[in-house]
Amino acid sequence: MAVDLSNSLVIGISSRALFALENENKIFEEQGLEAYRQYQREHEDQILEPGTAFPLIKALLELNKLDPNRRVVDVIVTSRNSPDLGLRIFNSIEHYQLDIIRAAFTGGASLAPYLAAFNLDLYLSKSEKDVQAAINAGYAAALLYDPPTGYDAYPDQIRIAFDADAVLFSEESERVYQEQGLEAFVAHERERAKQPLPAGPFAKLLKVLSLLQFDLDADHPPVRIAIVTARGSPAHERVIRTLREWDVRVDEAFFLGGLAKDSILKAFRAHIFFDDQDAHLSRTAKVVPSARVPYKQQLPSA
Repeated sequence: MAVDLSNSLVIGISSRALFALENENKIFEEQGLEAYRQYQREHEDQILEPGTAFPLIKALLELNKLDPNRRVVDVIVTSRNSPDLGLRIFNSIEHYQLDIIRAAFTGGASLAPYLAAFNLDLYLSKSEKDVQAAINAGYAAALLYDPPTGYDAYPDQIRIAFDADAVLFSEESERVYQEQGLEAFVAHERERAKQPLPAGPFAKLLKVLSLLQFDLDADHPPVRIAIVTARGSPAHERVIRTLREWDVRVDEAFFLGGLAKDSILKAFRAHIFFDDQDAHLSRTAKVVPSARVPYKQQLPSA
């Protein structure tokens, strides 16, 4: 009988997001496919170092120990490598004792058509092309930055932080700010304070994580969620009312009114932070694992 993952949090992650493969990627880009293949085979038994998303994935997989009756989290490693070059990935997975049993090696083909087949809740990659394709197809997806130096993940609890606009919520309000300025943005949000914000690409993921918080251990939730947004008063009200409408509880919220986000995220010790703006992420990526959520592209009609 086929395995049913409909009640699991399903995450797709590229091999280069899970492990440090920047040197190998450089060989591919500068010397070509054949040199890359030769290098990978020669280093097949060499264990890969952890990549940007490694702390998050390792922590999430630990949740499977809390419920013996189901897989709470299922991770699928994706790669454009040929299957022949996948041995090093599985050797490294085994070395770190990661509870990962599924992988997709597409031999250079696009990964986008396979996202629906796995019914992913989240896709993480260091390939902008693959992340954009996932976002365009309606999936929560983000482009990972390089890992921060000296990062120390929060122990015994998974900490995930989100920006608000264009991440949890649609980019509607963000575009008002970008095109018309702060004063117009504040007026726009004040007028619509009691009107729920439209869902953004990570709304579904937030709802799934919110359920996990208390489904596994109501007294000591294993997941802690924060919103870290450049919004300030009075634009905070619409966010809070939207979360109520969604019946979602977040543990912490920071309405920074334009202040930098990196110090807050360092104190929170996030396993990952999702934002849509490189201006924020270029700073936060130095202190916590960070990922950019691209805007959905409007594809030309046939």
